[in-house]
Amino acid sequence: MKKLSEEEIQEKLKQFDGWTYAKKAIHTSFQFESFKEAFTVMTRIAFEAEAQQHHPNWGNVYNQLEISLSTHDADGVTEKDFKMARAIEDIIEATN
Repeated sequence: MKKLSEEEIQEKLKQFDGWTYAKKAIHTSFQFESFKEAFTVMTRIAFEAEAQQHHPNWGNVYNQLEISLSTHDADGVTEKDFKMARAIEDIIEATN
């Protein structure tokens, strides 16, 4: 998988509200009403990550979820990360 240039990444990020690029990864965070809601969304994302065989680096504290995506084999961000980011956005939209 081809690593994207910073210019390509910044252009693609225009399609994603709340996502940023730093340290060879794209990042976002979400806040939910409760821990249960955050964990439910994490579970849905986990199933999608398994289906895509592309797993996020993430953290959860109570109702906060922080997500970072990068393709380790490419040592940076690839199309694979943006495909997963789109799936995450679709899951978040479906829960609202």
